[in-house]
Amino acid sequence: MPRRASTNGFTLIELMIVVAIIGILAALAIPNYMRFQARSKQSEAKSNLKAVFSSEKSYFSEYDSYSPYVADLGFNPERGNRYAYFVGATISLEDRSVTHAATLTTNTGVGVDSLKYGAAAAAAAAAKAPTLKGSNVAYTVIPAVGVSVFHFGAGATGNIDSEETGLDQWEVSSDSANDASAACGNSDTVTIAGTPYLINNDVSCDTTP
Repeated sequence: MPRRASTNGFTLIELMIVVAIIGILAALAIPNYMRFQARSKQSEAKSNLKAVFSSEKSYFSEYDSYSPYVADLGFNPERGNRYAYFVGATISLEDRSVTHAATLTTNTGVGVDSLKYGAAAAAAAAAKAPTLKGSNVAYTVIPAVGVSVFHFGAGATGNIDSEETGLDQWEVSSDSANDASAACGNSDTVTIAGTPYLINNDVSCDTTP
């Protein structure tokens, strides 16, 4: 007796259920993946701000004052930086739109590597120096003759989610403070000296800071 060919298969309802399950899983996984990506990108800002802090402390031990100039500090992040770094009160960033960027003695920060991330990203970050949260600190200022600077703050700003609104902003300072206002994406209100503090999270706070 001949065997009948199998007619088993998926019904339309079963296929719709599978698609719905895949959609739910994707909706749960994509935000977590974006947050994971953001944390990996933010590690650049944290490590470089710690380097600024160490450089300022070394400079202070020798000259009894902090410096607003990256050349004095020897602060030179690796190329491909997605953040702009601000050390001095005035904005004079090292231009990284060329292959061999020269650090000027007047540079008070480092611009985004526009060769990798584009001129628009570099311009947006350069125009948004972070407003430091701790009341005991400010950006280092050019000291008057005979006047030493005993506090400093440095910041980093970058676009890590490739959207046009919102920027990721960090700070590090020479002083601890417990009066920082809670920022979007960060419930911490205490800034610890030498520890990078998240001012605005570009992924979870997609507004212009």
